[in-house]
Amino acid sequence: MGLGLLRDGINEVIATTYQNAAPMGIICRHGEARMVVYRGSHTAGHIEDDGWVVANFIFDPVLYVRTAFEDLPADYFTGEHAGGIPVQRLTGAEAWAAYSAVIERKTNEALIVSLTLLREEIIAPVVHPVNRGFNSIIEATVHATRVVRSDDETLQRLIRHYARLVKRCGGDRELEALSLLFGYLGIPEKS
Repeated sequence: MGLGLLRDGINEVIATTYQNAAPMGIICRHGEARMVVYRGSHTAGHIEDDGWVVANFIFDPVLYVRTAFEDLPADYFTGEHAGGIPVQRLTGAEAWAAYSAVIERKTNEALIVSLTLLREEIIAPVVHPVNRGFNSIIEATVHATRVVRSDDETLQRLIRHYARLVKRCGGDRELEALSLLFGYLGIPEKS
């Protein structure tokens, strides 16, 4: 099986493992898919224990922010079977792809995980026009997950830059996601 729903480059998805969801980039190059997962995260622990991960294709900016900073309730997850094993996807996913996840290498900070497609399903074939506000929420959230580890001023400037784009280009749901992100980071709303 090839990459399926994934495309060359880094695909931003919400990855699920058992009762866990987190925004994640799946790196696709030369017909192969990999993830870099921070050690100590729920996702890394579940991949080490269970050997699977599900890529959820969902276009809710609030959910990307929430899953970066908090655990979702159990009713957000739906059980499926892929390659003979039970997996969990997000209930609201428009499409999903389940992968076996094999750790190729460990560093002090991360696991490098090789992915092999087991099963995928398109639930709701919906076209999503490119929305710079949505894309900016994704970028701001990626930087926010790093700024909580390092307090780097460059990352803080990038978050403020993407926040301006969200305010200019986003809709109500992107603005709600930005407010939530600012709350997690302790940034005043008028920043």
